[in-house]
Amino acid sequence: MQKYAIAIHGGAGTLLRGQMTSEKEKKYINALRESLRKGFQVLEEGKSAVDAVELAVKILEDSPLFNAGKGSVFTATGDHEMDAAIMDGSNLEAGAVSLISGIKNPVSLARKVMEDSPHVFLAGSGAMKFAKEKNLERKDDTYFFDQFRYDQWQEVKGTTNVQLDHTTSKNSKFGTVGAVACDKNGNIAAATSTGGMTNKNYGRIGDSPLIGIGNYANNKTCAVSCTGNGEFFIRSVTAYDVSCLMEYKNLSLAEASNEVVMKKLVAIKGEGGLIAIDAQGNISMPFNSDGMYRGFKNSEEENISIYED
Repeated sequence: MQKYAIAIHGGAGTLLRGQMTSEKEKKYINALRESLRKGFQVLEEGKSAVDAVELAVKILEDSPLFNAGKGSVFTATGDHEMDAAIMDGSNLEAGAVSLISGIKNPVSLARKVMEDSPHVFLAGSGAMKFAKEKNLERKDDTYFFDQFRYDQWQEVKGTTNVQLDHTTSKNSKFGTVGAVACDKNGNIAAATSTGGMTNKNYGRIGDSPLIGIGNYANNKTCAVSCTGNGEFFIRSVTAYDVSCLMEYKNLSLAEASNEVVMKKLVAIKGEGGLIAIDAQGNISMPFNSDGMYRGFKNSEEENISIYED
């Protein structure tokens, strides 16, 4: 019988026991659990891996706890610029958007690009025009305003510094969200979404919307969603590198993902992690930071974690 499963992440970085209140930790766990269970329910109903990862990511985008969608951080100009990508491993179709604002669920716009356009990647005003044509749900600035995020921006506003999401140790938490899934037909998919860096300037784009870097899916190998310091993931073509090690060196999912995260990224001082799944429903979730919001679920087991256990 085909094993179906889903894995999610909500960012990686300096996540240490005792640094977070038990109340806030519970909120993170509950948000991750809702995303995980609703995404898995889609698979149980016999729907596609693409459907599952889109819904799981949408739920995380709707939470102010994570740096994506509603919880997106402020740019240097006080705006929100969001990125997202989705990929179908059954046919290598993919869609991605970058530098968009006001869209409630960027991952759904990325799926529209994949399914309703001849393109893979749309950005800025062009992506926004496409979103309007496709009637994507929009929200005004008040929806995206979060006092914690605003205060975080105030700390670095007017400087050239950027901040990688909120933490007691700045520059060490990476607030991307993502999901990977394998459905009952053995098809796999990946989706990733982010609000980028606090106080980012110059239209900076990270790894999340880049196919083969922050997001990738291929039935022959694996589906991957990354979270980390995007510049290092871009330089190492992280997601596709996992796939390549499986395809060309015949490494297992666990071997390939650990090789990339624990050796190749570490060698260039890249911090973060990834979640990955193959067409047999095997899951790997390595990270080289202190923690990563993460979870996985299949018909036999469910697990949600934050710290390095």
